Amino acid sequence: MEIIKNIRNLYSPIQPTVKRSKQEVIYREINPHLELQKFIYCYWELKTTKQLEQPFTYRVVTDGCIDVFFELKNPDKNFVMGFCKKYTEFPLNDAFHYIGIRFLPTIFPQIYKVDAALLSNKFQSLNNISISTSNFIANHFSEELQFDEIAVMFNKYFLDIIKQNNFDQDHRLYDAIDTILQNFGVLNIETDLNTGISQRQLRRLFKYYIGDTPKSFSKVVRFQNILRAKPSSQSLKKNKLFYDLGYYDQAHFIKDFKNFYGVTPSKAFGREK
Repeated sequence: MEIIKNIRNLYSPIQPTVKRSKQEVIYREINPHLELQKFIYCYWELKTTKQLEQPFTYRVVTDGCIDVFFELKNPDKNFVMGFCKKYTEFPLNDAFHYIGIRFLPTIFPQIYKVDAALLSNKFQSLNNISISTSNFIANHFSEELQFDEIAVMFNKYFLDIIKQNNFDQDHRLYDAIDTILQNFGVLNIETDLNTGISQRQLRRLFKYYIGDTPKSFSKVVRFQNILRAKPSSQSLKKNKLFYDLGYYDQAHFIKDFKNFYGVTPSKAFGREK
């Protein structure tokens, strides 16, 4: 399991914290059981603490992961969201309580034996992929449960699943992923990913296990590292960070960032944090 473990050591996919006055909407994460941390990045919770004056739009930025999610008062309606090339906005009601599972790259298709490319750039009913996991969520969760209790239940469920699963640790795929992560997504795909197979074969592996091409995954890794660095809007302009990130000019950097985040870098790191 060491190759898979390396992904978590090198990559921490994040979603920008929800910030609203008076903490009307909160977002939290809980780490899974230690034995699951090479497979699942976190369990997450998004909920209102009081009824809002108007519906809420939740923006999910691109993070390279596959998530399972459901609303706690309607657990029978559970979904899976695949690798996305751009941000996604979810229009929610004025009161909600969502629970999610964020799987590290390559893990969901390994557990559920599904082509990740079939899940990309959309969300769909989890029942289409796994009837057993969909039924587990529908039959075991309710509004009475606390987030930490939910995490314990998921730990037990996925520990059992992992023990029954044989993972395909293709070193050609994981060597390429490791190179991308080590270089923070800033590399030449054609020349730097020499893992012993053709570019065509490598693209096929990435599409099956990640959901898109090595180039797309690298862009997401690069974007996520920008989020983690939290540069100020002034430093973005002054230090010409986009050159260090492999962009030839600021316009292309802004275009990519807005595609992944939904707003420009100056809005993300400036007034609208």
